[in-house]
Amino acid sequence: MSIDAKDRAIIKATQSGLPLVSAPYAEVAGWLGLTEAEVIARMSAMQTRGIIRRIALAPNHYALGLAANGMSVWDIEDDGALQLGAQIAALPFVTHCYLRARKLPEWPYNLFAMIHGTDRDQVTAHCAEIAAILGPALRSSDVLFSTRLLKKSKLCLTPNP
Repeated sequence: MSIDAKDRAIIKATQSGLPLVSAPYAEVAGWLGLTEAEVIARMSAMQTRGIIRRIALAPNHYALGLAANGMSVWDIEDDGALQLGAQIAALPFVTHCYLRARKLPEWPYNLFAMIHGTDRDQVTAHCAEIAAILGPALRSSDVLFSTRLLKKSKLCLTPNP
């Protein structure tokens, strides 16, 4: 999947967010020498092609009082892992959910789900909900709680390769 110079310019201009003005697409268009309609059409096409996943607000979960963050890790049977993973990903308290290869014997976990809560007890309660969904497919689990934020950023395009 490739993008042309105009698509790359649109991504670079908006990767930190849309401008907070009444007509953000027109503003971006003005920066790039494009029309508002072209910016909207190109962003829509990139979304359809899977280059842009979505255009959305990105709230600061710490500012919202969600200070407990736990990466829950689950060792579940491979048969049915895709279906179970999709169920876990659909839970409203799960923000990221992945299936990954195990690294045996040190790391038996193949399902990862990031959970945010107001405190560790809430995250732990959400883990119990996940365990109930996983049922007999669950062999073991753990929660890795964040202790300090070292870096949090979005993917940003670098200059053209």
